[in-house]
Amino acid sequence: MHNNYYFLRPLSHSLDTLMRGTVISECFSQNKDELIIRFETLTEPFFIKASLEPAFSCLAFPTNFHRARKNSVDLFPILIGQRVASVRCIENERSIALTLSNNLTLLFKMHANRSNVLLFEHNAVIALFRNNLPADEGLDLSTIDRTIDWSYEAFIQHPDNPGALYFTFGKVTWKYLARQGFDTQPPAVRWQMIQDVRALLDTPVYRIAEANGTVYLSLLPVPAVVREFTNPLEAINEFFYTYTHQAAFVRERQAAIASLREKLKGSENYYQKTFEKLAEVERDTNYKTWADLIMAYMHTLHPGQETVTLPDFYNDQNTVTIKLKKDLSPQKNAEAFYRKAKNQHIEIQRLQQSLEIKEKEMATLRREIEVLEASTDLKALRGEIGKNPLFAVKEKQAAPLPYHEFEHKGFRIWVGRNAQSNDVLTLRYGYKEDLWLHAKDVPGSHVLIKHQANKPFPKDVIERAAELAAYNSKRKTETLCPVIVTPRKYVRKRKGDPAGAVVVEREEVILVVPRLDATP
Repeated sequence: MHNNYYFLRPLSHSLDTLMRGTVISECFSQNKDELIIRFETLTEPFFIKASLEPAFSCLAFPTNFHRARKNSVDLFPILIGQRVASVRCIENERSIALTLSNNLTLLFKMHANRSNVLLFEHNAVIALFRNNLPADEGLDLSTIDRTIDWSYEAFIQHPDNPGALYFTFGKVTWKYLARQGFDTQPPAVRWQMIQDVRALLDTPVYRIAEANGTVYLSLLPVPAVVREFTNPLEAINEFFYTYTHQAAFVRERQAAIASLREKLKGSENYYQKTFEKLAEVERDTNYKTWADLIMAYMHTLHPGQETVTLPDFYNDQNTVTIKLKKDLSPQKNAEAFYRKAKNQHIEIQRLQQSLEIKEKEMATLRREIEVLEASTDLKALRGEIGKNPLFAVKEKQAAPLPYHEFEHKGFRIWVGRNAQSNDVLTLRYGYKEDLWLHAKDVPGSHVLIKHQANKPFPKDVIERAAELAAYNSKRKTETLCPVIVTPRKYVRKRKGDPAGAVVVEREEVILVVPRLDATP
C-alpha cells in the first residue's frame, strides 16, 4: 500500500508541513529510473528520491544524498529556484502534487509500472521524466481529481463488483476484507465492513509486513508484521530501505545459487562422461590377453606374420585372432601389447582419480547451495560469497592508463599517450575543475593539471605542464611553442570528430620552450 491513496494522503499532509516555503536547488538523475530533488530549508536540506523502476516504484525521503561526479544529469532546469507553495494528494488518486511558484506544479504519479514525474505549467504538461509514457502528455491537471459515491444506495447497485466503486482500496484492502469473510456476508453486513475498513484507513497505523519473501506496507492489520509506525515519512523510508535491501538479498542469492547450479551441472556432465569412459576402458582388456597369448604360444609363431589365431585359455570355448606388426618379432609384438595394457591401467587410475575429485566437488557445490538457500541475511550472504573460492573471479589484467603522470610542486600532470588516449583522458578522466593544455594548431598530447580543492594553479605549474604539452607535440623541435590553456569544462568533442580532436570554447595562449625534463 505504499502507493495507495490512503497512504499518499497522510504522507502529503506531512510533506506539506515540512516543505512549504522550501526552494528547489537541484534536480538530477543518476540512472534512467531515479529522480533526485533537493529542497533548501532554513536548516538541513530535504530530499525526494523518486524510484520509478517498472517492477518497483516508490518515493523515499533520505536525510542526505551525495551526488556522483559521473553519470549524473540535470533535469527539469526550470525547477531550480522555484519555491514550494503547498503539497497535496490528488483526490482519490495515487499522485502527490507540489504546487510551486510561477504557476508550476510537479506531480508524482505513482501508478506501478506506469509511474512518472510530470511538470505542469498551469494545467498543461510541459515536461516528463519518463518519455516512454505518451498518454501522460495529454493529462490535464484540472481534471485528474476523482470522486467516489460513498452512499449506501451506490453500494447496493454494485453487489458483485464493489472494487469498481471503491477503486482506492487496492489489493491489500480487499484481501483484508476477504479474510474477514466479506464475500459470504449479506449486503448489510458487507456495507458495515466497508465503513469499518474506511475508519481504519482514515486513522492508519503503518505496518511493514512480509509474505512469501516479499516486503510490503499495509495500513491494516495483517500477519507477519515486522515493524509499525505512526509517522508516514518514517514508515516509507524504512519500507523503502527494507524492500530494496530484501530485493538485493533475493537478487544476489538467486544469482549466486544459479552460478553454483551451473557449475554443478557442468561437473555432473563431466562426471557422467568420465564414468562412461572408465567403464569402456575397463571392459577393454584385450591388450593384456593378447600379450599373454603371444607369450604362451611363442614357439608356434614366426617373424613376418600379420595375424595369428590362438586358443583363448581365458575362455576355453573360443579362439582369438590377433593382428600383428609384421616388421616386429612375436616377442616385440607382445611387449607392445603389454605397454598398451600398462597405459590402459594408468588411464584407468587417472579416470578414477578424476571421478573422486568430481565427487568431492559436486558434494561441496550441493552443500554450498543448501547454505545459500537457507541464508536470510544480506550481510552474511555477501560474507559467504566473498570468502568462498567457488565465487572467485579470475582477475583481468588491468588496462594501461591512458596517460603518463608527472608531478610538479605537489600537482599531478597527466599527459595523453596517443590520439585515442587523449579522448579517454579528457572526456573520462578529466573533471571540469581541471586545467587542460594543448600545443596550439598542431597534433599533440592532451595535458591535464589535476585540480586540488581550495588551491589555485600556480603559474610555474602551468608553465611546466605547457612545456610537456609542447614537447609532446609536432612543435617539440621549435624554440618556442604556443600552448592553449583553459579549464576542462570549456573542452568538448563533436559527434563524428576523429580521435583526439576537440573543440575549445575559451582559451588563453602562453609561449614556452618544449621540454621533457624540468629545468633545475
